[in-house]
Amino acid sequence: MILLLGATGYVGQAFQQYLQQSDLAHTALSRSQVDYTNPQQLRDYLKSENVTFLINAAGYTGKPNVDACEIHKTECLEGNATFPGHLREICEERKLPWGHVSSGCIYTGKNPDGSGFSETDPPNFSFRQNNCSWYSGTKALGEEILEGAENCYIWRLRIPFDNRDNPRNYLTKLLRYERLLDAENSVSQLHEFVSVSYQTWARKLEPGIYNITNPGSITTTKVTQWIAESGIAPGQTFQFFENEEAFLKIAAKTPRSNCVLDTKKIEATGIEITPVEQAIKQALASWQPES
Repeated sequence: MILLLGATGYVGQAFQQYLQQSDLAHTALSRSQVDYTNPQQLRDYLKSENVTFLINAAGYTGKPNVDACEIHKTECLEGNATFPGHLREICEERKLPWGHVSSGCIYTGKNPDGSGFSETDPPNFSFRQNNCSWYSGTKALGEEILEGAENCYIWRLRIPFDNRDNPRNYLTKLLRYERLLDAENSVSQLHEFVSVSYQTWARKLEPGIYNITNPGSITTTKVTQWIAESGIAPGQTFQFFENEEAFLKIAAKTPRSNCVLDTKKIEATGIEITPVEQAIKQALASWQPES
């Protein structure tokens, strides 16, 4: 049986849908059933259940965005760093393989040669550089805590999107924000991210870190152009900040991660991932507005 933690979140819901549609035996454990953030309660639960793989989609992202993490620092640190550390101890005690949803938001920009950041590049947007948001700092710290973990898959997500209108969807955010920052980024089609993440374990790939984004990168202006061409928002115009300094002064409380990740490692496994431009255009072509 697969145990899923964090099934109520945007990413966790997608994992649960994937497991259901794939007819995979699983339990989506809620904290009302078992407070799995309490190490002893989780240990007791695992003793009574035949769990073969654990998926951790739980974490603290802040609503409506990472600015909220600057206020709820304790909860963010506990959810993104302390809790994964507890999971590592428990899973290693039981020799239980597990996967952890991490983030590419621990980077900013690209490498000096223009390439994206690989799984072996140290984070450059973290507490150690003192240049990051609280959210990014805690996610980078979480990866430090998991360094060398046994039988652990670390799945790096970047700016998730799909074809359904949702406040967490990157495309929805572009449609709803009054003014946008033009930046270059890697992004992850949510359901491909979930499928590929699961396959790293199902195909018995080597545990470790995997950048799971759609190959390539996009800019905000390019995506808004595709939105306009798609016809899903007739008559909408997109306004942009002059630069990042203006964005931070007017619309944000903390710096944002804008970065490009290298996907050669996951592509080399033979698992297919849709190129980013195609993935976004497919989402727009099948767009499901909020009901």
